[in-house]
Amino acid sequence: MNLLNLLNLLVATSVCLHLAGSVAGAQEVPATRVVMLGTGTPSDDPERSGPAVAVVLRDQVYLVDAGPGIVRRAAAAVAQGVFALRTENLGRVFITHLHSDHTLGLPDLMFSPWVLGRTSPLEVYGPPGIAQMVAHLQEAFAADVSLRLSVERLSEAGVKTVAREIKAGRIYDDGVVRVDAIPVAHLSWRHAFGYRFSTPDRTIVVSGDARPTAALAEACNRCDILVHEVYSKAFFAGHGPQSRRYHAAAHTSSVELADLATKAQPGLLVLYHQLFGGVTDRELEREIAAAGYRGRVVSARDLDIF
Repeated sequence: MNLLNLLNLLVATSVCLHLAGSVAGAQEVPATRVVMLGTGTPSDDPERSGPAVAVVLRDQVYLVDAGPGIVRRAAAAVAQGVFALRTENLGRVFITHLHSDHTLGLPDLMFSPWVLGRTSPLEVYGPPGIAQMVAHLQEAFAADVSLRLSVERLSEAGVKTVAREIKAGRIYDDGVVRVDAIPVAHLSWRHAFGYRFSTPDRTIVVSGDARPTAALAEACNRCDILVHEVYSKAFFAGHGPQSRRYHAAAHTSSVELADLATKAQPGLLVLYHQLFGGVTDRELEREIAAAGYRGRVVSARDLDIF
């Protein structure tokens, strides 16, 4: 490796890189990385964009969810050295469920990269209803699209979005990366999914929004990284009975996640979509350890890389 290539590699891995299973920094940087484009919730926290995770293998990008701010967070990651997240590479996304905080960035993902030069269709995989959502968004922006096509002469292929409604099981295989949809329980949504990514060097599971489910633990089964949502004990205690019932039916507590992760045994547990209730990232990590989880756990922030 020449000096220029070495410098590029160092820059590309300088953003809070955590290596699952590394030993005193001796392990090589993995080919597959997880970039946290958004770790937030519906809260308007300016430090945390809406839920969006990028699984990056060399120059290929596999997005999970499209929370508010996704395209600009991808640009921020490029500025910090993750060059695969250039706008023209934002070509496929896997939607976990149709809650607004996970999909408000979908029109951004459909149209902004196109305006900035994308020349191939966006592929959207998601639960039943995603095709209708995409169709309505295309209709809503029809006047904008017509004008840009006629005046700016943008790519006709680049503005297209192909929506594929999925069921549980293998939903994607490009010969290098395989993606499995994992059914999860989230409120009364009939169809909500987590996703398992199998790449040549790593296995990554992303929960989406979910209350505790054995399916996620089984899908992980010693995976390299488990990215999972969580709420703190302080958050739960700070709400009344109705809100507690809601969150217990929708999300996973730190105590419940400690049990799930103990069964799943990931190389690294990454927390996102955190409902903090006033605690810090470190305190949330300690809650999970205090509940009996003995593995490595990191409470993620936007633009962290694992």
